[in-house]
Amino acid sequence: MSGKAERIVPTSLADFIRGMPKVELHVHLEGSIRPETLLELARRNQITLPARTVEELSEWYAFRDFAHFIEIYVAISRCLRTPDDLELIAREFLRGQAVQNVRHSEVTFTPYTHYTLNRIEFADQLAAINRARVWAETELGVTMGMVTDISRNSQPTEHSLLVADWAISAKDNGVVAFGLGGPEMGYPPEMFEEAFAKTRTAGLPAAPHAGETVGPESIWGALDSLRAVRLGHGVRCLEDAKLVEHLRERQIPLEVCPTSNLCLGVASSIADHPLPKLLAEGLYVTINSDDPPMFNTTLTDEYLKVAEIFGFEDQLLEGLVMNALRASFLPADRKAEMELQFRAEFDKLRGEEGSQVQ
Repeated sequence: MSGKAERIVPTSLADFIRGMPKVELHVHLEGSIRPETLLELARRNQITLPARTVEELSEWYAFRDFAHFIEIYVAISRCLRTPDDLELIAREFLRGQAVQNVRHSEVTFTPYTHYTLNRIEFADQLAAINRARVWAETELGVTMGMVTDISRNSQPTEHSLLVADWAISAKDNGVVAFGLGGPEMGYPPEMFEEAFAKTRTAGLPAAPHAGETVGPESIWGALDSLRAVRLGHGVRCLEDAKLVEHLRERQIPLEVCPTSNLCLGVASSIADHPLPKLLAEGLYVTINSDDPPMFNTTLTDEYLKVAEIFGFEDQLLEGLVMNALRASFLPADRKAEMELQFRAEFDKLRGEEGSQVQ
């Protein structure tokens, strides 16, 4: 830790965080699989993993470095052999979101990986995830939109355009945006300009990862070449004052994932995370979990951590939730309706309108 005094979240504020309605904008479907589920899938599909019990798998699952992260991601993807497997993980993810009172999630998934590894056609992937999406909305009262993304390091130009076509075909059937993931180093946004131009023309907004493991040049590329309207991570914008000014003026939302940034070495500790500086600069910030089981976190945990370390109080936490809701790709009328619901719930959690949670 940095030597800064750690704070303890008062019980009432912790309860407030657990009970508050939430929206999550940056979470990966494949990265949300719990070790127990991965073990079940491996047994079902006769895939050998480097562990045979939940305890052993949990130890292997724990993040060590980016290479290890990729190893886990590939192992997970190899275990997803059928559309039913995709439906299972989507249902489990949405069940977990409902438990946290996450009312809406915009979930990144990488269809080309499942197509190349296991030859699951995109239409079958989409149908499976949509079955889970419809089930969750009906049975759990939570909604989900999908951000179909390109993985930078596995997508030659023709593959990027194929994924763009897939995303466009599903624009009114669950897919709400087009994304770009994978390692930033060596794969600048400019390489994918054609695919993003295609999806933008079709009406799909751009929500690429940028400014996580590469600095401001990656963010500028995402803004200029991909016309990003929302940025996955974006925390390294602070290295460029002109970029900070640009993001502040346009209020481009940043999908900030504190624990993920710590695990990937973007920050040396949560206490040293740039989140307070991002807020002090007037930037548009949202809080997210990224790949929760791999980073041993949840969206609720992320809010608990920032409240503890930085002393964020209920009004600021409410503002971060509302930022996520407003930055979502939900229709405007639905966002307005949810904002009224959320406001009422926040007031109820406080016990009386306008009171501070102690």
